[in-house]
Amino acid sequence: MTPIQYIDTPEQLVTLCAQIRQESWLALDTEFLREKTYYPKFCLLQIATPEWVACIDPIALSDMSELYEALENPAIVKVFHSCRQDLEIFHQATGKLPGPIFDTQIAAPLLGFQDNPGYAMLVSSLLSINLNKAHTRADWSKRPLTEAEIEYAADDVIYLCQIYQIMLKKLTELGRIDWLKQDFAELTNPAQYVVEPEKAWLRIKGKNKLTGKQLSIIQTLAQWREKTAQAEDRPKSWLLRDELLFDLAKLQPETVEDLANVRGLNERALNRYGKELCSLISAAKVSPPLPLNEKDRSAKKTQQQEAILDILTALVRIRAEENALNPTILATRKDLEVLMFNEDEECLLLHGWRYSMAGKELLGLLKGEFLLGIEAERLAIIENKAT
Repeated sequence: MTPIQYIDTPEQLVTLCAQIRQESWLALDTEFLREKTYYPKFCLLQIATPEWVACIDPIALSDMSELYEALENPAIVKVFHSCRQDLEIFHQATGKLPGPIFDTQIAAPLLGFQDNPGYAMLVSSLLSINLNKAHTRADWSKRPLTEAEIEYAADDVIYLCQIYQIMLKKLTELGRIDWLKQDFAELTNPAQYVVEPEKAWLRIKGKNKLTGKQLSIIQTLAQWREKTAQAEDRPKSWLLRDELLFDLAKLQPETVEDLANVRGLNERALNRYGKELCSLISAAKVSPPLPLNEKDRSAKKTQQQEAILDILTALVRIRAEENALNPTILATRKDLEVLMFNEDEECLLLHGWRYSMAGKELLGLLKGEFLLGIEAERLAIIENKAT
């Protein structure tokens, strides 16, 4: 078994950075806590190659700038599993992202796995190893960490190295490596990790059912909640849960006394923010809401719309069969509805390998540039020469 380097002194970090600079790729993972904060508290960084493994202690090390600089080297591929939260930590610490990236969770569906597979499932499927889950809920901020905790954390990158090499070989043999380039590039777009309070309302589900004053209040309170949570470094749900936002939008309390009658608002929040919340609600009631940028897809679709969705589904099945994929990995019916009714950046079919494999043709079908026909007793996509 490869010995685990535990890095908690500047001298050890310098030596590790020299090791990192010699590598062409690295497997990385992080341990952090977020239950009581808005921003993740960085507790441990694990890095491995087939030859060595290290656990770096960011709590003990006051200056990790040399390590961050080494990881930003574009000649070194950084391998993660489900990397968004890991990359958020790097962005928070440095304002930069350590590209290029390979994410095994994103790559897995191209090898026949379900969408967004868990790490333990990949380890089990590809390596026939069942991971120890004893320290899943460990407090990674406490020191010293036990030997068992360090070994548990190191396993996440030791096995990730093996998974990456298997996946890379299979994807190369299938000629699918290039399909993932755009998906991985999007992960290193800094805009993905910047939360703008004024856009916080866009992430609230059910907002499309509100109109007028209610929508304006939701937008105002969501922005206030995001700003306050950031400033106080507290979870948003500790301030106002989403369901409470909807209650306030519908009840529209005008005074602190009215606010006190709203179920679910705790006394601490009432005393600390009550007057401010009433003021925000009063102002929002007389301000026009920002327009909804999405159509309400919950409305019943017409028979014509259902028929069009059936045609789009047929194309997805054709392309999935050609590439030995489960059609639902390529696109679900809900994905097709998003594409049909609202062509925006939220649609998976407009990005990465899904766009190359089917999204471009699906858009062509919707625009009349392609037709679905039958050739040699098989469904086929035919260019519409009349356009």
